Amino acid sequence: MRTLWGAGFEEDTNQLVARFSQSVHSDLTFWQEDVIGSVAHARMLGDTGIISREESNLLIKGLEQIHEEGPDRLPKDVEDIHTAVEVRLREIVGDVAGKLNTARSRNDQIATDTRLFLHNELLRHLDLLKKLQRTLISLADKHKDDLMPGYTHTQRAQPVTLGFHLLAHFWALQRHGYRAERLTLLANFSPLGANVLAGTSFPINRDQTSDELGFTAPIPNALDATSDRSYILDALHLCAQTMIDLSRLSQELVLWSSREYGFVTLSESVTTGSSVLPQKRNPDMAELIRGRAGKAIGNYVALATALKGLPLGYNRDTQDDKPPLFESLKLTRDAIRLSHLMLETANWHTDRMREAVRGDFSTATDLADALAARGVPFREAFEQVAKFVRHCEESGISLEDATMADLHHCIPEANEADLVLLQPEESVRRRNSFGAPGPEAMRIQLERATAVVEAEGFAELA
Repeated sequence: MRTLWGAGFEEDTNQLVARFSQSVHSDLTFWQEDVIGSVAHARMLGDTGIISREESNLLIKGLEQIHEEGPDRLPKDVEDIHTAVEVRLREIVGDVAGKLNTARSRNDQIATDTRLFLHNELLRHLDLLKKLQRTLISLADKHKDDLMPGYTHTQRAQPVTLGFHLLAHFWALQRHGYRAERLTLLANFSPLGANVLAGTSFPINRDQTSDELGFTAPIPNALDATSDRSYILDALHLCAQTMIDLSRLSQELVLWSSREYGFVTLSESVTTGSSVLPQKRNPDMAELIRGRAGKAIGNYVALATALKGLPLGYNRDTQDDKPPLFESLKLTRDAIRLSHLMLETANWHTDRMREAVRGDFSTATDLADALAARGVPFREAFEQVAKFVRHCEESGISLEDATMADLHHCIPEANEADLVLLQPEESVRRRNSFGAPGPEAMRIQLERATAVVEAEGFAELA
């Protein structure tokens, strides 16, 4: 295996050591970033007179050729991506390739590559979140009046609508977009020129390379520049949190697509069959998202565990920060796309949802609230309604089917208007506080969600 440091050693590296430490195959993920960063560095070396203009131009021309060739022409029998680029560059331009690493180290180079890569990946991530949000808004508007049970503890609690439920997922995605945008700002500072850990005696211009690469500014402390991996940990945390919420959505689709619920049928394009049971339509994509959320969580924990004991300065442990980053970003991106596909192609059984609301005693709170509004202390109203619910259960009737006689049996002061409150449609219609599922509240929330998704970025959280 070819390395950039072997000249200082007399013994050959043990093959197990070489294999265990090699990272080039993983590093190829950001080969473009490595080449682009090298172009900026080569240009700066020429502009500052550290190397001649002719040498700088020759290096840039060779690097541009590498960029045009793509990663297939890069050697793989090397230690890392930096070595691969330099070896290929030497094949193109000759010994002048050895001047490319003047005033820089692999320590600041890898940190630069990773930050550039993460920035580009986060932009893709943000676009996908917007797309999924738009689908949720479209479905929420279409189903804003379609009743369904609202759950706590996976038990029916109060009537809501499908549109209201889907908008809850919309706002969760908005927070993830906000976090991703903040991370693009937080990570957008340049380590290039920090060298090994203490800068360099060469008259480099870190502002020039920072500006050319699109960074906000150079990181002001060279040791911090080569030591920091918090931005990768933040990215893994973002992926883990996003996957957790997508997993919760997926769990609902798994439950709701079962015959026990019957709320939705997922498209054949996102489900699979059984090799034994011909009637099956399995929600495998939702299950895989749910299961693989654990990988995203595990990647965060793994890197956090590795970083917690590291002293400042580059440590080889951080070579293993990039594979989990690559995996989590790809996993989260695919999960967002699959969530969009599942929702976009789903067939919602709104009649079944409406039927499920009836007979579940979920309008009991509306009656208690009505009594409280007439001056009855809520705890007393709660006890009266609880007795009424037990009476209905023992009588084998639902709240919707109760009569005035049933009401007066437990609540003598009840009136005809209270019977109307026991209807699920009336329960939802009356809930128009900010953020509620009532028609006016939903109109306001849909308008707000539409304005938020059409705005540039994710700055608005409410």
